[in-house]
This record gives sequence, structure tokens and C-alpha cells, in this order.
Amino acid sequence: MHVRDLLGQGRPTFSFEFFPPKDAAAAETLRLSMRELAPLGPSFVSITYGAGGSTRQLTHDLVLRLHRDEGLHVVPHLTCVGSSRAELGEALARYAQAGIEDIMALRGDPPSGQVDFASPADGFAHAADLVTFIKREHPSFGVGVAGYPQGHHETPNRLREMDHLKAKVDAGADYICTQLFFDNHDFYDFRDRCEAAGIRVPVIAGIMPVTSSATMRRMSELALGVHIPGKLQKAIGRMSERGSMARIGIHWAAEQVRDLLDHQVAGIHLYTLNQSRATLQIVETLGVL
Repeated sequence: MHVRDLLGQGRPTFSFEFFPPKDAAAAETLRLSMRELAPLGPSFVSITYGAGGSTRQLTHDLVLRLHRDEGLHVVPHLTCVGSSRAELGEALARYAQAGIEDIMALRGDPPSGQVDFASPADGFAHAADLVTFIKREHPSFGVGVAGYPQGHHETPNRLREMDHLKAKVDAGADYICTQLFFDNHDFYDFRDRCEAAGIRVPVIAGIMPVTSSATMRRMSELALGVHIPGKLQKAIGRMSERGSMARIGIHWAAEQVRDLLDHQVAGIHLYTLNQSRATLQIVETLGVL
């Protein structure tokens, strides 16, 4: 069953995002988190690439392990960064052979030290081109693409930004999963912009709890241009005791999810940073899954 089918069942999907571990300690953290989160029965889990496609093989190995050994519906990220058409085709063929049904198609961020994105030789410059390629080479794959409720830092013109998003949908994308955000009004405005632009596919909301200073740093790396609302900053600033930042961040995220569910969101996608605590507490608070 594809993600588009899950989204068509009339109830919100709940999904988690993980990234490939780079060493033994990180692998153990992910293993423990997966052991705690898998029983929740997420609609699907997505697995990212590292910056500049640096964890391509690790992503592939983790995707196959979770699909084969854990029985999860896994959606691997695939980016244009550093890959030729032939390499992308090989990756898609391996996933298809393994029984993977969905791909998250992204342009991707430039490698470290490179300011502007440069398409690789015989590769793609835009996510829409990658979507077209996937749908042509492997029509059976479902495809998700990214959306930016607060705008993309490389496209200040919001009308042009929606043109780029519509191009991805017109190329065959089945749904949109947003970058993280902390103010639901930004998400609702984004949904309205999609409707005005003629975009009719479901929009999944990306949520990431702020649980520590390290999380905030990671957030700034993952989502350039995303702002933290003043109310959340003030709440964090008032607290000084150990662990209080996590409580505030988890409460804020849980309230975001509750409000999104009240406003008929198509799905919730939780950026876990390979940790289970915040996700477990949000799920427990809301009684979902």
C-alpha cells in the first residue's frame, strides 16, 4: 500500500523520520529508539540522506533493514545531489527489487562548503526533474515531495515558490510533506496557497519538538529560514532547571499536533532526530496511534 492510499483512508497518518547513524554509539541510540517507537505502528517512516548525499549507502542499508526485519513501511529520501541519472536509476532499481513502494524526492542541499547548488554531470537540477524521472522509470513508485510553510530561503518570491511546488506535483508527486514549523498559522496559510495555486494533493505537516540547545542547532541545519515564535522563545528563556526545555518543547509540539488534528490535517510527520522520548510523550499526551 502506497502512502497516497494511506492518506486516502479518511484519517490522518502519523509518521516518523530518522537519519542513518554514523558510528556505533549512534547506531545503538537508533536501535533503542526504533524498539520503543515501532510498536506504535506508524503509518510509515522516512529515512534521510546526509548533507550532500554523504550517507547514501547508509541510507540504503537502513531502509532495507527496517523494511525487511522490522516490517515497517519505509520511505527513503532520494536527492539530486551528487548523483547521475544512472546512479539514481540503480538506487531506484534496488529499492523496487526489495519491495519498497514510496520515495521522497528532493533536490537536496549543497555539500558542506558549497554555497550554491550545482547539478551533477548527467544529473538533475530540480526536484521536479527527479519526480519526472522516477515516474517514467518506475511508474509503480509513490512519490512525496517537500513543501515550505515559511518559504524556501533560495526563493524569496512566494508566488514563484508555489510555481516550483506545482511543477513537482504536476510531474507526478502524490503528496507534500512540509519542512518543520512552529506556528500553525504558517501551515494553514501554506495550505491556502496550495489551493490557490491549483495544488490538490494531501499536505502532511512536519513537526519537530525543541528539546535541547542541540536540537535547536540541528533545527537550524535542517531548516534554514524557519523561525521560532517569540512566545516559545520567552517560555524557554524563563526556564532554567535541567530538563525544563524539553518539557516546554514537547508541550508546544503536542499542542501544535492537537490543533492540526482539529483542523483536518492530512497527516503528522514527526522529526525524531533518532530519539524516542519526545515522540512517545506526544503520542501519549494526545492518545493517538
